Amino acid sequence: MAAPESDWLDALRSLMPDASDADPETTAAEQESTDSQEQKQKGRVDIMLDKKGRHGKLATIIAGFDVDDNHLASIASKIKSRLGCGGSARGGEILIQGDRRKDVAALLSSMNIKNRII
Repeated sequence: MAAPESDWLDALRSLMPDASDADPETTAAEQESTDSQEQKQKGRVDIMLDKKGRHGKLATIIAGFDVDDNHLASIASKIKSRLGCGGSARGGEILIQGDRRKDVAALLSSMNIKNRII
C-alpha cells in the first residue's frame, strides 16, 4: 500500500517548485507585502458621523481614500469583520453602521492609514 501513496506524493511534488529553486529574496509573503505597499493609502482619511437620509440611524463615514475599488473593498471587509458590524464601500468611501468613530480610527491606525475624526 505504500506504493500508491508515494505515487500521488511524487506527482504532487513534481507540480510544486523546489524550495531550492525559489529565490529567497522573493517569497510569497514578501510579494504580498510589496503588492500591499503599492496600493498603500496616500494622505489622510476623514472619519465622520452621519445620520442624514437614514431615518435617524447613525453611520460612520470614512472618506478620502485614493485607492482602487478592490483595495477599498478589502479595507472595508477587514474593518467590518473586526468590528462585527455591517457596512459598504463605494465611490471612495466606506460606510460603517453605527457610531464607531473611535474604533474605526484605532483600526485604521493599526493598518498604517493616517486618519482624523471630524
